Amino acid sequence: MHRRASLPARINILGEHTDYAGGLALPFAVNLRLTLDAYALEDGYEGDSTVVELWRSAGGWPARLSVESKIPIGVGMSSSAALCLAVVLGVNGAMDAQEACKEAQRIEHEVLKTPCGLLDQMAMMYAKEGFATMIDFSNHSTESIELPSSWMFKLVDSGVHRQLSQTYQGSADQKVRLAHINSENKRVRSSLGASAPDLGVLLNASHASLKSLGVSHPDVDEQVKKLQQTDGVYGARMMGGGYGGMILVLVEHAQVLPNYPVYRASHGSILEEFLE
Repeated sequence: MHRRASLPARINILGEHTDYAGGLALPFAVNLRLTLDAYALEDGYEGDSTVVELWRSAGGWPARLSVESKIPIGVGMSSSAALCLAVVLGVNGAMDAQEACKEAQRIEHEVLKTPCGLLDQMAMMYAKEGFATMIDFSNHSTESIELPSSWMFKLVDSGVHRQLSQTYQGSADQKVRLAHINSENKRVRSSLGASAPDLGVLLNASHASLKSLGVSHPDVDEQVKKLQQTDGVYGARMMGGGYGGMILVLVEHAQVLPNYPVYRASHGSILEEFLE
């Protein structure tokens, strides 16, 4: 048997550091993908040692494992969640989307030691082409939100890359955390139906809040500030767990920051099985 699981990267428009606090988020998938191929063996495991460890943690059968990925590592686009989901789907085949998300989170905690919530996994599993997914982490419900054509997103790599296991939690001050979560949830709600300029204001406010939470980086803050002041940029903020990585930029038109592509919402997971 040969099973193939393909997962997309994700961009989170708003709703950063809210998933582990029962908050809201608005991510969408993009067509940068990780693909895992699993070929059944009579005995043993072959492949990268980390991939094999994840596979065995998920209860995987004897297999030769190979991974190809176009998702950048350590820049806030969820390469680790894509890998863990690919492993879970590769082991189990078709399964309930939420159960797949929870199992992928479990093995990421166990093997990769990443203290992640469920944002990345749910963004990938519930993705639809042309849509973002509004996720309510208080009950793990989802709603597909059609993305306006005027919302044009680009990504700028800050050049500051974090380690997977670097803490996500930021400030230990509960008042600061609650203030961020409450204001970020309001920004997610306010974004629905917003014009591109209004969404840009929300992105800028999100970055300021994340900076106060203590999950940004001085070099990233300086780059975000310059981008926010660039002609044709509506808004910009750090994206992902923090401490570096990609900067999400909302632009007026595709010629703004011409060296960077516009990212559109793509489809989610793909699972294939071949009888050989």
